[in-house]
Amino acid sequence: MPFREEDLWNGYPEETNALLRLRSGQALWPGQEDAWFDRLTTGLVQSQAYRQQYGFNSIFLLPVNLYGPGDNPSMELRTGFDPESSHVIPALIRKFVEAKAKGEAEVVAWGDGSPTREFLYVADAAEGILPSTRLRTWLAAERYDDSLPVNLGSAFEISIKDLTEMIARLCGFEGRIAWDTAKPNGQPRRKLDTSRAKALFGFEATTPFEAGLRRTIQWYRDSAGGSSAIHD
Repeated sequence: MPFREEDLWNGYPEETNALLRLRSGQALWPGQEDAWFDRLTTGLVQSQAYRQQYGFNSIFLLPVNLYGPGDNPSMELRTGFDPESSHVIPALIRKFVEAKAKGEAEVVAWGDGSPTREFLYVADAAEGILPSTRLRTWLAAERYDDSLPVNLGSAFEISIKDLTEMIARLCGFEGRIAWDTAKPNGQPRRKLDTSRAKALFGFEATTPFEAGLRRTIQWYRDSAGGSSAIHD
């Protein structure tokens, strides 16, 4: 750890990720990977097969967890800022924005806050994949011509505890954060080795994490029609 592309085929997945297959109603037995891993490796092998048989230039990028403006808060779509199904950043933003608006004294967070995560701002991810209108350069889509998997990440790692406290501060929440240790922590660490992306096509994330969070909170408040103040 950090996770290297070479480790993709190594061993059984982390326990909480393996359980995704049970949740999707598919069988799971020792040695069989989860549904996400099946899709991942199928895409990689398909990319390599198309390249070998047809000369098709397909690339295989592995972005870390993304965040940023544009997450859809629709309950119908069950994505984005839906607190029951969203990833950690949009879920925490919604929790703290709503707690601030309602004057609540406490917000409950799952686990003990010890796991660490890496996040990539959505605009940085786009610049790693598609032509950049801001920098007027092409990255992976033009500079890379191989089917070896390549990680895309920010090279910034933060604990869930520090992340939660940062979002609370930026949302202006001044109450108590209660950690529900009866709930699972999830994977202890999730961090990518991004050296291959830098070496092969020069990718490096440029958005500071707190700046990305501020933009995301601002977008959510604007889209939800709430207070627009972002706190220091």
